[in-house]
Amino acid sequence: MTTLNQVLESALLLPYEQQEMLIEILQNRHHESRRAEMATDAQQTLADFRTGKFQHQSAEDVITVLRQSLDE
Repeated sequence: MTTLNQVLESALLLPYEQQEMLIEILQNRHHESRRAEMATDAQQTLADFRTGKFQHQSAEDVITVLRQSLDE
């Protein structure tokens, strides 16, 4: 199994331009993965809402609850 340190050492052996490309590729893949995770979470939340797991609330009520949680 490759360790993080081994990967970093290998990356540092690359020419500067390839290191830049590697950074961009990793960032893009990380962003894509996060977007997919957020989309899955959103779909699950909508499904939960449609099945009645959440109560309807006004925007004011939600803001009040959020403010209270920040104060705690």
